[in-house]
Amino acid sequence: MHIYIHIPFCQSKCPYCAFGSSSDEFNLTKSYFDALEFEIKNAKFSQISTVFIGGGTPSAVNAKFYTKIFDILKPYLKKRAEITTEANPNSANLTWLKAMRTLGVNRVSFGAQSFDDKKLKLLGRIHSANTTKIAIKNAKKAGFKNINVDIMYSTKFDTKKLLKFEVDNLANLGISHISAYSLILENNTPFSGKSNYEKDSPALAKFLFKELEKAGFKQYEIANFGRPCKHNLAYWSGEKYMGFGAYAVGFNGKKRAYSPKSIEEYIKNPLLKSYENLTMNDIKTEKIFLGLRSKIGFSAKLLNENELKNAKILTSHKKLIYKNSKFYNPNFLLTDEITLFILEN
Repeated sequence: MHIYIHIPFCQSKCPYCAFGSSSDEFNLTKSYFDALEFEIKNAKFSQISTVFIGGGTPSAVNAKFYTKIFDILKPYLKKRAEITTEANPNSANLTWLKAMRTLGVNRVSFGAQSFDDKKLKLLGRIHSANTTKIAIKNAKKAGFKNINVDIMYSTKFDTKKLLKFEVDNLANLGISHISAYSLILENNTPFSGKSNYEKDSPALAKFLFKELEKAGFKQYEIANFGRPCKHNLAYWSGEKYMGFGAYAVGFNGKKRAYSPKSIEEYIKNPLLKSYENLTMNDIKTEKIFLGLRSKIGFSAKLLNENELKNAKILTSHKKLIYKNSKFYNPNFLLTDEITLFILEN
């Protein structure tokens, strides 16, 4: 079993972010965590393999608020459970990191986004490159050995020179994992429609991926490099997971469960869920798409006769690799196109 816990509080809202979060509702923190504890207490658990605390900004909240949550989860955690928390470099100080490590968190993911001041300013980040480096040193002091750093590319400032600068900084941090996300101009965000902020260049993306691999971070999913995150691999493999907190999503193998998309609504009724029933075809399409955007691949048994024929055409053109009754994608940047071709009737 896998657990996702959503912490919707942020010190500032990034202009590109479409995730459920708020920078002006910290007065609801205690009530929110009371509701979160109530929801988790009322859940039925089997053995938990991974926990992921995301947001929002989990490090924007005092570590003491997490104590009761871990008291509830502790009896169900497997011996070597992977427990991740997201954090921002400016709020994850040494005291917070030590406290979270004491609770059992063994993986930390920093939202750095860049080591270039102009790019950080464009992205609305409130930390500096040096703040990120200090946060990583503090994470190591606190006992973390599994550390991720998020970076962002496809901004208007990105060039091969700047991306090489980003990779050089990452390579010198002694971290285990990197997530590299392309800037997307999401609807209902301050960046919506600002096409001049974005530089959508497959050539630059390919260059970045090669540089990361040269630096020792092997790509295993379109946006992820290095020591694989077990929690994310569970998502891409179609495994079941439970989502707790406002804006959270869960999946039981057949349908998705959605929590209220409002902090106040969640506090009023933390057990309220809406559901999306998935058809067998929905599940099949997701398995193919997620398998193709990661090293997981997908089973040939998923395909009907015509789809199998299409997949074999792609294999003959070296766009897919067929091995041990599974298809694998050697170029994650072509995932959308390959998926559409396979499913074409």
